[in-house]
Amino acid sequence: MVRPHLPLNALRAFEAAARHLSFTRAAIELCVTQAAVSHQVKILEQRLGVTLFRRLPRGLMITEEGLALLPTLNESFDRMADMLERFEGGHMREVLTLGAVGTFAVGWLLPRLAGFRARHPFIDVRLSTNNNRVDIAAEGLDYAIRFGNGAWHDTEAEPLFEAPLSALCVPAIAARLRHPEDVGRETLLRSYRADEWPGWFEAAGAPAPAITGPVFDSSVLMVETALQGTGVALAPPLMFSRHLASGALEQPFPVYVSKGSYWLTRLKSRTPTPAMKAFSDWMAEMAAETRAEG
Repeated sequence: MVRPHLPLNALRAFEAAARHLSFTRAAIELCVTQAAVSHQVKILEQRLGVTLFRRLPRGLMITEEGLALLPTLNESFDRMADMLERFEGGHMREVLTLGAVGTFAVGWLLPRLAGFRARHPFIDVRLSTNNNRVDIAAEGLDYAIRFGNGAWHDTEAEPLFEAPLSALCVPAIAARLRHPEDVGRETLLRSYRADEWPGWFEAAGAPAPAITGPVFDSSVLMVETALQGTGVALAPPLMFSRHLASGALEQPFPVYVSKGSYWLTRLKSRTPTPAMKAFSDWMAEMAAETRAEG
């Protein structure tokens, strides 16, 4: 694309003045005089042939023409600033955007993420969480960590490990659970997957009661509710090992039901970057350790 000469000083002066609605405050930000900012804005107005501000006794009012120009400049300057910040000590910092199921992020990934940063100090991970419903393309993600069977349309999926579900509750509730069927007399905290509790009772060889407990879209919220002594959660013990180790939670029975695995996924159309390859290799290594611990 052939670009005309871009009046960067004038554009920067306008953008700062538009944010502050003040030539004086824009001048302070840019470390120049108020007159210099006003002069640069006037140069830009003359070049475009429009008025960008109405000068008022106590500040500025941006015109419709100015409002039309401002979003593009905001985005452009933000992108330039972001790119410049990625250079440090002769290296370019790479950004890796990652979406993850909240339970996985809190229970497994975050405790290990410092290890990835130590190994790859010039890769910045930008993490967002979800409840297993994610649109990789729309959200601009390099990777998404999901729970399921690995079959997602137009998606490359690398298996990580299973995380079977089991009954988890506070010690006071666990003390009155002598047999698996006793669990059915407690409030059963559940996910939107209706087959999980029936599957657990079947694995325990106990009759399944009517499942009427509250429904959660996140195991983190479900277990937080269980920690209040409200009921029994059906959640992956692997993701709540710290609560189990501290004694805040107990797993009253060694009964498990598996409904899927965690997967590292990306769009098939997305060519892996060096940062993505580094993260994928690290995840494979960490997942192998988890499977070995088993």
